[in-house]
Amino acid sequence: MELIVTEKNNAARRIADILSEGGATTDTTAGVNVYEWGGRRCIGLSGHVVGMDFPPEYSDWRDVEPAELVHADVVKEPTQEDIVNALQRLAREADSVVIATDYDREGELIGKEAYELVRDVNEEAPIQRVRFSSITDNEVKSAFADPDDVDFDLAAAGEARQIIDLVWGAALTRFLSLSARQMGEDFISVGRVQSPTLKLIVDKEREIEAFEPDDYWELFADLAKDGTEFEAQYFYEGEDGNEAERVWDEDAAERAFSVLREAGEAVVQSVSRRTRSDDPPAPFNTTQFIRAAGSLGYSAGRAMSIAEDLYTAGYITYPRTDNTVYPEDLDERELLGEFEQTVFGDDAELLLERDDLSPTEGDEETTDHPPIHPTPDFPDRNQLSEDEWEVYELVVRRFFATLAEPAVWEHLRVVADADGESLKANGKRLLEEGYHAVYPYFNTSENYVPDVDEGDHLDLTDPRMEAKQTQPPRRYGQSRLIETMEDMGIGTKSTRHNTIEKLYDRGYIEGDPPRPTTLAKAVVEAAEEYADLVVSEQMTSELEGDMTAIADGEKSLDEVTAESREILDRVFDELTESREEIGDHLRDSLKADKTLGECPECGDTLLVRRSRTGSYFVGCDGYPECRFTLPLPSTGEPLVLEETCEEHGLHEVKMLAGRDTFVHGCPLCAAEEAEESEDRVIGACPECGDEEGGELAIKQLQTGSRLVGCTRYPDCDYSLPLPRRGDIEVTDTYCDEHDLPELVVHDGDDDEPWELGCPICNYEEYQQRQRKQGVEALDGIGPATAEKLEDAGIEDVGDLASADADELAESVSGVSAENVREWQAQAD
Repeated sequence: MELIVTEKNNAARRIADILSEGGATTDTTAGVNVYEWGGRRCIGLSGHVVGMDFPPEYSDWRDVEPAELVHADVVKEPTQEDIVNALQRLAREADSVVIATDYDREGELIGKEAYELVRDVNEEAPIQRVRFSSITDNEVKSAFADPDDVDFDLAAAGEARQIIDLVWGAALTRFLSLSARQMGEDFISVGRVQSPTLKLIVDKEREIEAFEPDDYWELFADLAKDGTEFEAQYFYEGEDGNEAERVWDEDAAERAFSVLREAGEAVVQSVSRRTRSDDPPAPFNTTQFIRAAGSLGYSAGRAMSIAEDLYTAGYITYPRTDNTVYPEDLDERELLGEFEQTVFGDDAELLLERDDLSPTEGDEETTDHPPIHPTPDFPDRNQLSEDEWEVYELVVRRFFATLAEPAVWEHLRVVADADGESLKANGKRLLEEGYHAVYPYFNTSENYVPDVDEGDHLDLTDPRMEAKQTQPPRRYGQSRLIETMEDMGIGTKSTRHNTIEKLYDRGYIEGDPPRPTTLAKAVVEAAEEYADLVVSEQMTSELEGDMTAIADGEKSLDEVTAESREILDRVFDELTESREEIGDHLRDSLKADKTLGECPECGDTLLVRRSRTGSYFVGCDGYPECRFTLPLPSTGEPLVLEETCEEHGLHEVKMLAGRDTFVHGCPLCAAEEAEESEDRVIGACPECGDEEGGELAIKQLQTGSRLVGCTRYPDCDYSLPLPRRGDIEVTDTYCDEHDLPELVVHDGDDDEPWELGCPICNYEEYQQRQRKQGVEALDGIGPATAEKLEDAGIEDVGDLASADADELAESVSGVSAENVREWQAQAD
């Protein structure tokens, strides 16, 4: 029996389908899907099924000094025991093994881990490696027809990264967390790539905060020829001899404006025309793909997640690549022809009419993967989500653009004199659409200026002077941040977007574009003052270079990890001397990140706090002398915003809750509104109304939530949720089934009112809709997990809610019973 090992279950299923030509059957081994046909079996892993960690004796933070981790042994332990068990069961029976994990450094390491797991139970079977850049019939069959060996040098480079990141991250995280007395879920995370990235964001914020605006003025007027108007701008010759539009002296601006106001006409001094070629873009590498997807509103992590799913399904090539030059064996004309009978047919035919179909090239050419482009396998649009289709279309159209002609623009520049003051107008017109016809993602707006000749007299009307200020530098957007990381050698194409996600998850950055929290600034400041190497991009870049040297066989894993540990020794020498100062600095910053403002009872500070049960509330820093508290919503994790309440001077609070994130606002306002609001009785309680006389009433809670609840609470806890926002109208129309009035929610003057109806009927309908939703509606379930759940018979939220958690976990690889219960709690 030949055993084939892939990186994920959906890749295993597709490869089995290709190699068996649709004849593979599905079975399970140790609860893991296995695909079988003609003496072959194929099993998918779940990425890394073996993880690196320190031995158990290093697990207690209080008993182990962080510096001890620098030279501690690192051990490998199964992280997905069900998959490891299934793999080794199959390996015992295998006559040969083929590793078919992704073709990159990470995939090679996952393949090596599978190799070692196989060798633990089978020392005889030959093990080969196949590599492909797209999971299509042609590439997969070609790869299996010409197998190779595992590249242990490339895998060692990935393993070195794991070891170095573990040691640096664990040792520094423990040191800073212990110094700041931050334990449990609120530990202070530090990482080899994460920290230099955070410094980039903090440095940009410092530039913004230090920026002092300068005043300047710009002048405009409308010119007209034969009644056709166009806008012109005032300019003058600056001190450097170049044209300048910004006037930095208000008196000078007023003088020029006075001339324009009195002029009435302007005489054309010069007219110049030129055409400019606008070249098509280069093929997509990972960074440029993320940038383009970002312009469509996708975060870096979301864009890569969608791209990876499209790759696994066989629709695009591998999305982790630095290459911007198509390989010589890619027949662009043949690939274009595959799109003639699709929704892209007209554009494909337009390009196929070209005699010379030479693609554009970027600056980077590598030999591992081609640039990201579509494969000949065209998807059924109905099988893709809207997001997946939008990203797929972006990749297709980028491929088309690289084969298209340049666009051609005509530029017209007119300079006119108005009583000694100069005005200019710049028009542009798209003469030849070129690649814009197939790639509609770049701006092609035109600016019309009519034909004029030198000496023409033009009417001058509506002169205007606009006072402006210089603007601070812009924050890094996610795609721009990834480009900067790439330029500085921080991280890799595979890790950069994950690094940004970690910074969000740890509460170091917020918003988009990301801005640093007070804690983030404190961590960077502490590192800069006491151990600059922690946030040094040069050190990180050099280590990246060392790992590339491992992959090239120029250095060994032991050599590079030893060098890294020596660097970390020096870092700890610097940190240990200033442990107390670092702790004080971090604690002050942590407190600042949780500060809302002044306590209305004692004047001390109000802080976001966490109770022993894990819930959040607002409490006074003067406790126990002052016991003033305010409740916070039970949904989500609170984030203190910069915006403050005009009435109370307290910072507003946002509750981070995934798709359900919302701004709670001022907690004191919410509490006062609840106290001032009166319960509005709308009918009998369906649970205790007949026997105890309980009534349902619309209630406003101090947490900002609203509900329909029983007036006998807490003796009767019957309740129904209501929207947080909008005015609730109780109508005269009653529900025949529940004898309750129908409700209408008015949210804004221009919005149509929401006819909520009977609150009981509405909630029952909501529950039915929720249970019929696809499981991806729940936090923590992405497309890949949804696919695995579907294979196990879970098609919607209702199926998931009624499933046995333990039984489902056994039948779905990579999913624990605890995961299932968390999803079921959301479903309820």
